Amino acid sequence: MGEALKALRFERVTKQYLYSHLGRTTVSRGIEDLDLAVAEGGALGLLGLNGSGKTTTMKLALGLLNPTKGAVTVFGRTAGTRETHQLMGYLPELPYFYPYLTPVETLSLFGKLSGLSPVDLKSRIPEVLEQVGLGASRDRRMSQFSKGMLQRVGMAQAILHEPKLLLLDEPVSGLDPLAIAEFRSLLVALREKGKALLISSHSISEVERVCDRAAILVEGKLVRIVEQADWASHPGRLEELFVETVKGSGARA
Repeated sequence: MGEALKALRFERVTKQYLYSHLGRTTVSRGIEDLDLAVAEGGALGLLGLNGSGKTTTMKLALGLLNPTKGAVTVFGRTAGTRETHQLMGYLPELPYFYPYLTPVETLSLFGKLSGLSPVDLKSRIPEVLEQVGLGASRDRRMSQFSKGMLQRVGMAQAILHEPKLLLLDEPVSGLDPLAIAEFRSLLVALREKGKALLISSHSISEVERVCDRAAILVEGKLVRIVEQADWASHPGRLEELFVETVKGSGARA
């Protein structure tokens, strides 16, 4: 029997950046020889210091960057195609929306871009706005929204088309404690529905509560995979393992 299909897979992926200035070319490392996978229905946390390669990893998964070496696939298909984009939902760390639009208008725009029909949008938009706690603000102009409220709109657009894989970059950034708890419950519910999650976050406690595995990147290299069993019965243990791993690698802060 063959290996189960992965929602997201990096196979020996290296990404280098080339910079040219005054006739000189400089090579900068993004990630190096990355082997990593997110299982269908699994949740993987991506941890690392600034500059460790988390953003590069996200951009490669989205197809915004092409690998220098290796392959990135989404459900067995090469990343970056229209087909794979329809299978994915993405929440950036700092989502931006037209401030003169309402959440309903914004989701209508994103839904049409995702190929949803007017009939589907009519039922789906109220549903996702309730899920992210914006049902009462659905017709307010987003120029009046706080950063946390914009983050909720970002989450709504990420799940609107019911993707099978979610890429979340600092999903609880700017949220107050109550909103963080609500987001956590939403992510757990999405997992229970079989969605795969890749979560890049500096909030190790949130990764600990939502994910079943954590990948620790140091200076572009995957140095450790931590399983949920390693921290499940010890709150705060994942943070300890992260600090231990980074310090042990000799990484520069």
